Amino acid sequence: MICSKCNNENARESKFCQNCGTEIGLNNTTDAFSIRRYDVDSIRVIALMLLILYHTAVSFQPWATDIFFIENKQSLELFWFFAMDLINIWRIPILFIVSGMGLRFAMERRNWSALISDRALRIVLPLVFGTLCVVPIYSYIFNHYYGKDQFYGAHPGHLWFLANIFFYVLIFIYVFNYFKEHPENKLYIFLKKVISKPVGIIPVFASLIVIESVAVNPEFFAAFAFSLHGLFLGLVCFFNGFVLVSLKEDFWKALQEVKWVALILAVCLYGFRIYNYDSELISSRVVVNLLTGFESANWMLAALGLGAAFLNKPSKLLSYMSSAVYPVYIVHMPIQFFFCSLVFPLSITASFKLIIVLACTYGGSFLVYEIVKRIKWIRLLFGMKNELINNIKSRS
Repeated sequence: MICSKCNNENARESKFCQNCGTEIGLNNTTDAFSIRRYDVDSIRVIALMLLILYHTAVSFQPWATDIFFIENKQSLELFWFFAMDLINIWRIPILFIVSGMGLRFAMERRNWSALISDRALRIVLPLVFGTLCVVPIYSYIFNHYYGKDQFYGAHPGHLWFLANIFFYVLIFIYVFNYFKEHPENKLYIFLKKVISKPVGIIPVFASLIVIESVAVNPEFFAAFAFSLHGLFLGLVCFFNGFVLVSLKEDFWKALQEVKWVALILAVCLYGFRIYNYDSELISSRVVVNLLTGFESANWMLAALGLGAAFLNKPSKLLSYMSSAVYPVYIVHMPIQFFFCSLVFPLSITASFKLIIVLACTYGGSFLVYEIVKRIKWIRLLFGMKNELINNIKSRS
């Protein structure tokens, strides 16, 4: 339950805020946006943790140095082909979906100006800090490992999508505020009718994603970073996340009903995509992107539906991971590069190296989080809440 006075998050059954003592009231229990969606938190945590796995796997591909990753001499292409290719087309889009959902939940608790201030602190400040201080560290490690000339280069690197999210907040804030103030608008009424039909949620969710995939027609669908395709697909997913979660229980019910259908469709389309790599049964890039966009949408629907069915419950682990995963993601790249530089020269198998680097990256990143969270004046730089953000919330 969310306290209307201080915005503190309390247990669902709470009658009084644990932070300020204000009576929460029983009426709030029926408000879909005052009850925390633990499944959304879980999907966000899983998506960011998978991104760390993905970045580690990149270093075991023969093209790693082309995108400025330290590269192991022995590749693990089969691991990429069957595991990373599965998540590659939806690993970033689902973050935009969840971000759109998160914005809708946040709008229920504060006005638009306080919301922008909050997002600037939680998104822009870590982005600027990461660009100036975090990314140059792993650029230095890369250049040192390959004996290249050193130089300071500020770059958003692995944090590029944060700029996209803040951009979407700015361009959609007035439209979304209208949707919030007019929940019975014609778009919402139409969408509720469609998703009430069997599998109606699939075309609603997938249509804009497929249209973007065909209209932009990228050479590589999964090339999201610093591309028009990534910008527009993120915009579509962010919009989808906000609008669909605004349909409240109509959306969650439709997700529950379609989760297995979406999963079967996603698996079948993934199998065909893998087969088509070599056979080139379909050579038209437009058609391939259409199918890939539809596959991506179904993976996300399946993930959200399974999350709603099995992950919408609190736990101490989820509470910890929800707080930790953002700063852990911010710092993981220099830690990954550092351990790659130590482990890759060793005479051990590539699979063992992957396990070591992955374990050290996760472990080192969580260690940094445990240190940073205890230093109040730098918490904001890593996207963590502190008294300044709480003051902004209370003023709203």
